[in-house]
Amino acid sequence: MGIIRIKNAVFYAYHGALEEEQSIGGKYECDVEIETDFSEAVNKDNLKLTINYYNVYKFISRIVQEKKYYLIETLTNVIADELLQNFNQIISIKVCLRKRSVPIGGVIDYVEVEVNKKNEK
Repeated sequence: MGIIRIKNAVFYAYHGALEEEQSIGGKYECDVEIETDFSEAVNKDNLKLTINYYNVYKFISRIVQEKKYYLIETLTNVIADELLQNFNQIISIKVCLRKRSVPIGGVIDYVEVEVNKKNEK
């Protein structure tokens, strides 16, 4: 088994419970940790036998930008579910999504949501 990590993938998108968040948008950062067996890919040095992290990044980018969500909890869950459904080599996945522009009337670095899921196939 092994872990493939994508750290701090940054997207500009339009999510949030407030109308302003969905019209002005903000910066979102995503970390993904994928547990998979890439031993055959390692032995044969063959990208086709593992999960291509370029494809994972592009997949996440499409999800983050194709639809607006009120909750980052929902978006994080959708990212995890869609990755599990579309990359069958994933054994388990952890997705962390950070929202930098948070209208709470105070100063914080970000709000983060984490989702952990296992492939039930």
